[in-house]
Amino acid sequence: MDRLKLIQNLATGEKWDVVIIGGGATGLGIAMDAATRGYKTLLVEQADFAKGTSSKATKLVHGGVRYMAQGDLGLVREACHERGLLLKNAPHLTKNESFVIPNYTWFDNIKYTIGLKFYDLLAGKLSLGSSKYINKEKTIAALPSIKREGLKGGVVYHDGQFDDTRLALNIAQTAIENGATVLNYMKVEGLLKDSTKKVNGVKVKDIETGNTYDVLGKVVINATGVYVDNILQMDRPEAPHLVRPSQGVHITLDRSFMEGDNALMIPETDDGRVLFAVPWHDKLIVGTTDTLRDDPELEPQALDEEIEFILSTAAKYFRKKPSRADVLAVFAGLRPLAAPKQEGSKTKEISRSHKIIVSDSAMITITGGKWTTFRRMAQDTVDKAIEKGYLPAKSCKTEQLHIHGYVASPDQSDPLHFYGTDLLGIQKLIQENPSLGERLVPAYPYTKAMVVWAVRNEYARRVEDVLGRRFRLLFLDVKAALAAAPEVARIIAEELNRDQAWVENEVEDFKKLAKTYTIF
Repeated sequence: MDRLKLIQNLATGEKWDVVIIGGGATGLGIAMDAATRGYKTLLVEQADFAKGTSSKATKLVHGGVRYMAQGDLGLVREACHERGLLLKNAPHLTKNESFVIPNYTWFDNIKYTIGLKFYDLLAGKLSLGSSKYINKEKTIAALPSIKREGLKGGVVYHDGQFDDTRLALNIAQTAIENGATVLNYMKVEGLLKDSTKKVNGVKVKDIETGNTYDVLGKVVINATGVYVDNILQMDRPEAPHLVRPSQGVHITLDRSFMEGDNALMIPETDDGRVLFAVPWHDKLIVGTTDTLRDDPELEPQALDEEIEFILSTAAKYFRKKPSRADVLAVFAGLRPLAAPKQEGSKTKEISRSHKIIVSDSAMITITGGKWTTFRRMAQDTVDKAIEKGYLPAKSCKTEQLHIHGYVASPDQSDPLHFYGTDLLGIQKLIQENPSLGERLVPAYPYTKAMVVWAVRNEYARRVEDVLGRRFRLLFLDVKAALAAAPEVARIIAEELNRDQAWVENEVEDFKKLAKTYTIF
């Protein structure tokens, strides 16, 4: 997994079968699909893998109850199918989560009981369990911290939960194990075209060294999420905008705000949005919002009104009312929604189905979609390249493909179970050097060995790569992440042969980033 060796693959001048721009869920899924079919595959990402939207999800692998209410049954059926496959293919990163909808009117009891039975039906053979009505007493037992005044009962249903960035990393590893070259911190600065003005490659710049490479490919795929318009306009400056970013914000709270192992789902808040409260890494993730933004940003910041919306809505249902002082972290991500056809369109009404566009220049762009359906999005994208004659026909291999780290029956009580089979590698590092078994901060299970592993085996290059994405401390507890940052920087510097000035700059950069995950 040596980045320098992977970069050497760019300098050969050979033509790739597939060149993918974008290292989020969509691009990585395409890299895995293409590599497992046997195509010579390259993926480049301008920052770190899953740096943007793909690390900032609600941590759910779900069919999408809200989309069923909108009548988008095709998307729900597809998502439920993909949800079932993902739980089978990556059990170390996913789990079957029980969700409870507390109801405060008898009509809601009937409405959601019937609606969720239909949700079960759409899942078919890959259902995670039957939904059912429960009375008031059982609802309180399932959600001990829920507001009890006026409670009429509830409905239990099943969906999936996962660690989004860990899955992205393991997909990247799966792609590499199947022959792909997958590179972070490699920015596309332009598109290459042949004499017929067809896109036949990309000009990329290594962010770390400044070196540039001209890379040729039979097909170039634009899988850059909220940045797809930027790449389309490299091809054709007058290209219309396909995407309008929609911001989703989540806050992290202590588990004391919602005890028990079940998740909470509020299907209709005051403004018609859905709110989830989901146990995750022994914390509670609460969100989300839907706010249209004008421009994409790598690190979007939560708006005060979004934070207040989440806190005030949660306070209506939690017996213990959360305040700004209780927020351990806040994070914002941008969904690549279809640009509204007219002003005033509501983001919650825009379909999350994916769309594949083939430009006159033969570049393929995929936009829309959701984390849960990443595998099918990838399959459809590669199939489109075959249909257009850019690639020889080969069948998809990913439906039953085990993701890197696969463990059939992981011990979910182990806080490090998400490493899967890689946990053995981390344990071996500690056996060889016991000092690596020391924790970075006392209250969390993350060790120095995990930092070494992240650099050597998971392409981590910076402090934020480790604390934000290789393990999720920045998303769980900003103060703890800041406390760990100096030691993480020191270990990375030792692994990558960086000097003390680099260490100091990294720590300062991380402090600046951490401020955007904090409520002042």
